[in-house]
Amino acid sequence: MSKLIIFSAPSGAGKSTIVRHMLARDLNLQFSISATSRLPRGEEKNGVEYFFLTPQKFKERIANGDFLEHEEVYPDKFYGTLKSEVDRILAEDKNVVFDIDCIGGLNVKRIYGERALSIFVMPPSVQALRERLEKRGTDTPQVIERRLAKAEYEMSFAPQFDLVIENDDFDRAKEEVYEAIKEFIK
Repeated sequence: MSKLIIFSAPSGAGKSTIVRHMLARDLNLQFSISATSRLPRGEEKNGVEYFFLTPQKFKERIANGDFLEHEEVYPDKFYGTLKSEVDRILAEDKNVVFDIDCIGGLNVKRIYGERALSIFVMPPSVQALRERLEKRGTDTPQVIERRLAKAEYEMSFAPQFDLVIENDDFDRAKEEVYEAIKEFIK
């Protein structure tokens, strides 16, 4: 039976990089593409990084019950997991990987219970997070401050996850995650 692997972390903790490494390994994983109402950044393409929806269309799909979970992360900035995307991957007999916010991750864990492994990627510190976000160069100072305030809130959810991985040494963190997933899916 296919399993579900949930990754959550504050923005800049290295979660997406770890997810990319896991997808390249021998774990029969497929990424669940989330939907969002935010605009694409840089080279992002619809149906690759996200399914990009207008805020209005996102609200319509919520009303239709199309989401497994969804959150309004910032005003009119929705993120969510489409049931159809998860069902498609499970039908292909692959393990589903989620890269979602903490509340969404915990909601998916509640729905799937023991069939899901929830992993929280913890940054070494808020200061390290600040440096990573500034180095990215994709956000204004105001957005960075908002992300850092949210990060502290999100870090309070870590104890509710099955596994907390501190990403202070990337090679060690990715190996810990790999071993945990390998053990979970066998």
